[in-house]
Parts: sequence; structure tokens; C-alpha cells
Amino acid sequence: MTEPSWDHYRAALAVLEEGSLSGAARALGLTQPTLGRQIAALERSLGVALFTRSPAGLAPTEAALILAPYAQSLKATAEALRRAVTAEAEGLSGRVRITASEVVGAEVLPPILAALHARHPRLAVDVVLTDRMQDLLRRDADIAVRMAPPTQEALVARRVGTIRLGLYGHRRYLDRCGVPERPADLARHSVIGFDAETPFLRAMMRAAPALGEAGFAWRSDSTLAQLAALRAGFGLGACHTVLAGRDPNLIRVLPEIVWELPTFVAMHEDLRALRRCRVVFDALAEGMAAYCAE
Repeated sequence: MTEPSWDHYRAALAVLEEGSLSGAARALGLTQPTLGRQIAALERSLGVALFTRSPAGLAPTEAALILAPYAQSLKATAEALRRAVTAEAEGLSGRVRITASEVVGAEVLPPILAALHARHPRLAVDVVLTDRMQDLLRRDADIAVRMAPPTQEALVARRVGTIRLGLYGHRRYLDRCGVPERPADLARHSVIGFDAETPFLRAMMRAAPALGEAGFAWRSDSTLAQLAALRAGFGLGACHTVLAGRDPNLIRVLPEIVWELPTFVAMHEDLRALRRCRVVFDALAEGMAAYCAE
């Protein structure tokens, strides 16, 4: 049996992700007949049907669904290989993929990366904002800024400090609704929180059970959306003490409520041999340490 090429797996994954042959062809920059031949070749090599035609387009078979996570892993590895070989021989150049939480990636990293780019203009970065843990072993990213200690042994990690959060309200909201003087007062306030249960939500509830009793008037699993709601004066919400300290309109309430997030910068140990990854790692560690120390 001929071993299928990566192009064939990539074609099948594109159809799974796009939902149609035409959409997958556009995503890969191929013609539909070429894409169709690649999928047919993969099916012949594997000896299974991966898609069936339906009125809605191509429907994946059970075999395609089983294949999907392995094809996604191949895609991540191929992208990591591409990033690893694109650095020029002279000078610091190439591309580094960074993952961070939404708020850290949008509010904290830009000035750190801007200063890094000014020093090394041929160094490019991809920044993936997600509050889910990206798998560095699977090379979903090269470097991660994480709010929890990495548990995988093949990762190099440096603890850079602790990000502290408190409960805040915008001045407009507090003028309108008053300042809570004790946790029980939260029951009469609009509270901004999460839609689905997360480790951070559980930590919030342990630190301030009254939040759970009050319920959430605004629910979103996007921490950037929560921050936007806080700044708009919707209600009370958690915020980095450093970020809130930069905005005179954000007023801390119930200062006894504190959340602490140990902060780490991590990367796969194999990437230490790549100078561009070491430089980005060190810049992130230094910048995040300064942020945590404010």
C-alpha cells in the first residue's frame, strides 16, 4: 500500500473544516478536480470512504471523524516545520508563534512585542489569543504565556510572577448603582462573569461565594468581552489590578476579594536551539515579569 502524502491528508482536513469541496479548494488555493483527486487517492490508500454526498454537501463518515485529530496534528507539525526552516542564515529573522490568554494577548503583549520588533524588524510573530491551553508538545504554538504551571516534562518554563485580579466597577456604574460595602451587597448588583464553568470561575467562586449567589447579569466566556463590558459601565467584574490601575474610571470594590494567577512563559525544550525562539522567550519573560511587578 502506498503511504498517503501530507497533501492528501491536508485535502481531507480542509473539507472537514470548510464543509464543502468548493470551500476547501478555495482555502487551499486548488481547483476542485485536483482536490477531489487527492481525496480519492487518500481513500484508496486507506481503503475506506471518508465522505458521502448529501444535499448539504459532503458529509464526513465515521472514518473521517476518526482521522480528523491526527490530520490536525500533522497540520500543526507541518506549520511548525515551516516556521523552523524559514529563518535566514544571517541576522535574527523568521517567525515565532505565541499563544496567550485573551486579555494578556490584547492588553499586555503588544508593547512588549512592539519593542522586540523594533530591535529585530525581520522577526515576525503569530499571536494566538485563547483562554484554552494550546498544546506546545503538538506544536500548536512555539511559546506560551500561561496562568498555570506547565505539567509536561518536555517543556522549558519560567515563572515570571503573579497576576493579581480584583473586583472593579466603572465610575459611571458606581455612581448609578452605588458601591457595595460587603459581599452580600453583590446580590443587588449587576455582575459580569462566565457562561460556562471554567477553572478560573471555580476559583472566583471559592474566593467570593457571594458572586455565585448574585448570579451573572452579563455572561461571556470571552475575557475580552467581559473587560469591554466592565469598561462600558455594565456592572462589576474581575480585572487585572495593573490594567485597572491605568484607568482612573475603574474603581476597586470589596478589596478583600483577590485572585492570584501564577504566570509562566513556556516553550518546547527542542526550540532552545533556535535563536529567534530564545530571544522571543526572553523578551516575553522580561516583559511579563515587569508587568507582574507593577
